Amino acid sequence: MLEVRNLHAFYGKGHVLHGVQFDVGQGEIVALLGRNGSGRSTTAKAIMGMVEATGEVAWKGRNLIGRKPYEIAHLGIGYVPENRDIFPRLTVHQNLVLGQKSARQKGRWSFDDMYGMFPRLKERQHTEAGVLSGGEQQMLTLCRTLMGDPDLIIIDEPTEGLAPKIVELVGEYLKALKARGVSVLLIEQKLTIAMAISDRALVMGHGSIVFHGTPDTLRADAYVRKEWLEV
Repeated sequence: MLEVRNLHAFYGKGHVLHGVQFDVGQGEIVALLGRNGSGRSTTAKAIMGMVEATGEVAWKGRNLIGRKPYEIAHLGIGYVPENRDIFPRLTVHQNLVLGQKSARQKGRWSFDDMYGMFPRLKERQHTEAGVLSGGEQQMLTLCRTLMGDPDLIIIDEPTEGLAPKIVELVGEYLKALKARGVSVLLIEQKLTIAMAISDRALVMGHGSIVFHGTPDTLRADAYVRKEWLEV
């Protein structure tokens, strides 16, 4: 579904990505791992048209390079940024309404699905999003993106700052997406969740992919983990 070929990205004169290449198939969870500053978030932003980029990002055969972020979203790619970007003065339910693809088009996800997956959001559906805990805001951001009915969701550091129980909940959530045929590009620093739920793992270093394989292969590769992942 998603094919990234020879992707280069820039911040002004800074050359951040250097020929990044990988694929994400239908209903597949692919983990993009690496230390801070390795280029993972820039890869997501380049796919979404949020930074200057060259190369090819093909989505269902269409090249995304040069398209606006809203155009890319309308083509079926959802993006959950690391900073969450909720609307703090709106209620939980109003945030979800804003995420809907269209009031006229029924997607594969409903409000009941969201509240069923995260009962805490149902309890707080009439609460302003700005007073939610960090974990609750992360749940809300994930659900709001899903309400747009994407076929691929790019999630940047979804477990950052979350309690272990909430991290487990996020993992179950991502597996539920896969069960419904949604592809996931999971950008993570924590190996535990990524290795537990992903089909394939990519490791970035200095703006390039330095490893591509299964979680089992990565577990067995002590050199890659020490050189590019461990702090």
